[in-house]
Amino acid sequence: MKASLRNPPPARPHGGLDRQSPPSAQDSAPWEVDPVRSGRLRMRTLVTLRWLLVGGEVAVLAAAGALGFEAPYALCFAVVGLAAWVNLLSGIASPGQRLVGDKEAIAQIGFDIGQIAVLLYLTGGTANPFILMLIAPVTLAAATLPARPVSILAGVAITASMILAFVYLPLPAAPGADLDLPLSFRLGAAIANLAGVVVIAGSVRQASEESARMALALDVTQTVLAREQRLSALGALAAAAAHELGTPLATISIVAKEMARGTKDPQTREDAELLMAQAERCGEILRRLTDAPAAASDEVHERMSLRQLLQEVLEPHAEVKGVRLEAIVTGVPGARAPDIWRMPEVLHALTSFVENAVDFAASEILVTARFDAQSVSIEVRDDGPGFAPEILAKLGEPYVTSRPGVAGGRTGHVGMGLGFFIAKTLLERTGATVTFQNGRPRGAVISARWARARIEAPSARGEP
Repeated sequence: MKASLRNPPPARPHGGLDRQSPPSAQDSAPWEVDPVRSGRLRMRTLVTLRWLLVGGEVAVLAAAGALGFEAPYALCFAVVGLAAWVNLLSGIASPGQRLVGDKEAIAQIGFDIGQIAVLLYLTGGTANPFILMLIAPVTLAAATLPARPVSILAGVAITASMILAFVYLPLPAAPGADLDLPLSFRLGAAIANLAGVVVIAGSVRQASEESARMALALDVTQTVLAREQRLSALGALAAAAAHELGTPLATISIVAKEMARGTKDPQTREDAELLMAQAERCGEILRRLTDAPAAASDEVHERMSLRQLLQEVLEPHAEVKGVRLEAIVTGVPGARAPDIWRMPEVLHALTSFVENAVDFAASEILVTARFDAQSVSIEVRDDGPGFAPEILAKLGEPYVTSRPGVAGGRTGHVGMGLGFFIAKTLLERTGATVTFQNGRPRGAVISARWARARIEAPSARGEP
């Protein structure tokens, strides 16, 4: 998160918001997999697209024959038939859902490039306008394969284009027509095809990477949100259990006292006293559960004041040495301070922002909640070095990080560039508008602003 988003503070390693605590076994999977580097080409996709290619080639050759163009049709249809036969065998021999390995993908798509190149050799080389069909297999690779196979296949297609500018059979034409185009045209067509391979495959590759990164980041966001919701539900369950178990424990304690008072058997008295002691111990445990603010019942647990929110956000970092944390709640005169819903998304995101600030603050962090009749806003400000200028324009995107895997500052976490994206996404789900900027004269400022109706909890019973 911000570990990689800030200018590095003097003599202190990077750390920050995008760093997660060491994940447990059940929680580690989502961000240990990089879909951008793993192949996603299924055999069914490969077979389907090759059938489309074969069908297009058959249609073009049939149209040329119908127009009376002279061409080595027997050889051309033999090449197309070979492609159809290979595709039929591939579809029968392999399950359609199987992911194709990198080497097999290079072989399969390389075969398609070679088949198209041979067909172009038989029909005029780069003078044939269908030279652009060489772009299709490379584009498929760019959308589904890692960078190295894509580079290999693009190199094969470019090499084939350049060779076809010099080595080819005559372009199919009507009898008596002379279509022997000059070398300059054929070379220009080869260079144009080269540019098409680079631009189109490069664009598709970039879009595929961004899509894969975003999909993984959203999966991680869902995992974090689900975890926070489970923790919130557990807190509510504990509060309800404490409330419900109070009465039966009091009954057990009273009955045990009566047993101890009414028996003359020492062993029975000893058992009754043990029962009383254990009931008292259970009662103490339940009192600790109900001592926490807003935990007396489900209804109360689900709402909190702005001050309680700031206290919960700052509490995990209260013991950090070398930095002072301060919370302030302010409002316009005449506006009633709102109670807000306890939302795991807000708690997780704001705690993450504070964690990031702790790593980079020189000595102080200020968390401010402001409210008026229409809105509620929360701001996290520190006196650290601020965001690096080259990062400001990218904040909120997944994997924005300059030093992944480096131990953090005061919190000791490790960053992957996901944290700020997760926090921003979670807050926006609750209706917040999130902004970030560098403060004056220094430091970073992150703020979230809600329409009051989006997060305010209705007044509790008995309140006006």
